[in-house]
Amino acid sequence: MYVRTISRKNKSGSTTTYVQLAHNVRDAKTGQSKADVLYTFGRADSLDVDAIRRLTKSLSRFLTPEEALRIQGTIEGEAPIRFLKSVPMGGAYLLRALWEQLGIPQALSQCMKDRSFTSPVEWSTFAMVANRALAPDSKRGVEEWVKEDVTLGNLEPIELQHLYRAMDVLLEYRKTIHKEVYFAVADLLNLEVDLIFFDTTSTYFEMDEEDEEGLRKYGHSKDHRPDLPQVVIGLAVTKEGIPVKCWTMPGNKSDMKTVEKVKSDLLGWKLGRCVWVMDRGMSSEENRLILQKAGGHYIIGEKLRDNQEIHREVLAKRGRFTSVRENLEIKEVIIGDGEKRRRFILVHNPDEAKKDQATREKTIKKIEEALKSIKEQTGHGHTKNVCALLSHRTMGRYLRQLKTGRIKIDKGKIREEAHLDGKYIISTSDDTLSPEDVALGYKQLMEVERAFRTLKTTLDLRPVYHRKDERIEAHVFLCFLALLLVRVAERKTNMPWDHIKAQMERLHLGEFFSKEGRVLQTTEPTPEQVNILKQLKISPPQRIRHIQVTP
Repeated sequence: MYVRTISRKNKSGSTTTYVQLAHNVRDAKTGQSKADVLYTFGRADSLDVDAIRRLTKSLSRFLTPEEALRIQGTIEGEAPIRFLKSVPMGGAYLLRALWEQLGIPQALSQCMKDRSFTSPVEWSTFAMVANRALAPDSKRGVEEWVKEDVTLGNLEPIELQHLYRAMDVLLEYRKTIHKEVYFAVADLLNLEVDLIFFDTTSTYFEMDEEDEEGLRKYGHSKDHRPDLPQVVIGLAVTKEGIPVKCWTMPGNKSDMKTVEKVKSDLLGWKLGRCVWVMDRGMSSEENRLILQKAGGHYIIGEKLRDNQEIHREVLAKRGRFTSVRENLEIKEVIIGDGEKRRRFILVHNPDEAKKDQATREKTIKKIEEALKSIKEQTGHGHTKNVCALLSHRTMGRYLRQLKTGRIKIDKGKIREEAHLDGKYIISTSDDTLSPEDVALGYKQLMEVERAFRTLKTTLDLRPVYHRKDERIEAHVFLCFLALLLVRVAERKTNMPWDHIKAQMERLHLGEFFSKEGRVLQTTEPTPEQVNILKQLKISPPQRIRHIQVTP
């Protein structure tokens, strides 16, 4: 696309020049290129110059400051001002505003009121949190990022030593900061805390040896890396997916052993009537008693295949399922009386039942093929393959061995498994919740799983570059604060963070220099950027951020 001029001779002998916007197209018949006129601006001697200026200004929104100046310089022969650089500022600007809305600077200041620091602790903390949300890197990488790749809005320089000092302070006061930030978030978002969801995950270290005394231990890896030491991370969130608190525990700590610590750590948080929602890994008599202390209640998934007598009773109980949502059917079951009374919700998902059936049929087919192959074998190879098949994680459950040593498909086990298709059991201590509320409450446990996914992907929780326990705990807490800002932004805008970040990072701060002085100016916010900021109740940034007049 280009601007061209054409001249036409008038009858009087004079010439009139016209200005047009055109682009070249290929003639289908001749195969040659020809000009296709898109728009005619009119006679060159009577152009609407103001209209052209408005058009040029409108188009320049899609260019970087550097590109706009380069083009202007080409047109005018010399650019009136010199462009120095441009860096993203929109994402950091948004996060800083949320950071202040949540009262985190005030919480840090309150903790440090009786101490004096020469380093910018609060800004250093924010820099590490913002980096997690925008461009995750090591702490050394954060130092470089702050210097070259972003505008945070701070006046003081941030160096690596400042970051490590901030981590020490953050860890020292994390209990107070955790609590104060939660109250600020609860007030800002008017959070409902009648349901608290809790789950654990793990993150591993790229090393072979565990700590003799410390957090890095071998344990059950939820990342499927049992060969590497790890730490266990616990996370409590509201039903809206807003994180409440995080915990960093030794890598060998089982899910069953985390509940008491979690419950005791949240005493005094004024959570009111709290129903704890936890996954099957937390299901134990001890944990249920802990959660019921001080009037608390629980909704916990039960291990359907652990062959407990009480679960067989639940499954055998007569009664019809009631459909409460698409692919969600429930049946309430009460087992026992008095102190032994337990309330269960049996849940059935028809779509999952079909998937379970299809998976089992595929497995049975594989077993039949394996049995046919084994039948043709003799000697040591036959024995070895029989043992391998019996011990197989999935195929072995559908097999039984006869007294003769021969193995065959256990049809009784197939019928038993078919009875479990698409079903799971939830237990609860709260009689005030309807069966539907219990089932839907447990289903919302996916909010914790979503939070873990965000920690591990968007915020790059791993790799952890630290060795000392204090640094590891501080790193996890920084990731928690980043997750908090991200989830608040998502909740208030109803947009995924990846979209918010992509839009806001297009808002740049340009640095310009001329003989008159130095100017810092932002690009003009797009309608989408303005909309995001409006939903978050954040004012757009000032276009002119700084003017330094040359003496």
